[in-house]
Amino acid sequence: MKKNIKSGYAPVNGIKMYYEIYGEGHIPLILIHGGGSTIETSFSNLIPLLADYGQIIAVELQAHGRTGDRNTAETFEQDADDVAALIKYLKIEKTNILGFSNGGTTALQLGIRYPELVNKIVAISAAYKRDGFISGFFEGMQQASLENMPVPLKKAYLEVNPNEQGLQSMFEKDKNRMINFKDYSDDALKSINAKTLFIVADRDVITLEHTLKMSQLIANAQLAVLPGVHGSCIGEVCTAVINSKLPEATAVLIKDFVNQ
Repeated sequence: MKKNIKSGYAPVNGIKMYYEIYGEGHIPLILIHGGGSTIETSFSNLIPLLADYGQIIAVELQAHGRTGDRNTAETFEQDADDVAALIKYLKIEKTNILGFSNGGTTALQLGIRYPELVNKIVAISAAYKRDGFISGFFEGMQQASLENMPVPLKKAYLEVNPNEQGLQSMFEKDKNRMINFKDYSDDALKSINAKTLFIVADRDVITLEHTLKMSQLIANAQLAVLPGVHGSCIGEVCTAVINSKLPEATAVLIKDFVNQ
């Protein structure tokens, strides 16, 4: 799909947000990456598998990849505001949203804060409460450092933005966001009126019980549990399995859901 790509920067809420557009279609599918990631690290293996969907728009969030930063902490609410501003900048009336990991939580915030913009949501490995993460997650996050950040994520950032200070800032903001993560209410989830598909791996960092609960809070939501670990179902760079057909199966699930 690279030959059909359009890219640009949108002025949103004081930063320049990088985006890529693939193909054409009436209701786009916006892809929101995970923490510490770029478009490439989260979605390079998935985007070609979604090529026959129609128009796909992949974004990079505050401080990530090619997108600018601001002198404020990262929040999922701010990320949702930024994506909403991009949607309006591109003059899109209604869109489907797919978010992975932190991007999945941002996708839920879009459903909560901007129901008028969101048609359907695919939330992969998303969470809305601290107890939705596996045991030890937050203790491990307290000890996280740039030195033990996954090498593929660091390399990918520097390839598109050769700025060591920017990499450090992104890491610290991502880390602090998770350490300070506050629960969302059940009522907030219940307020989402967009049809939603939750996808989680059976050995994910988000528990099956938590994902099931989210799927029960949102009216008419669907749930898919896939084999593997965090990100393997979409071929995320750190967990992709060579010759695995799982991303193809995931792409089929996604397209079937958004095209219903």
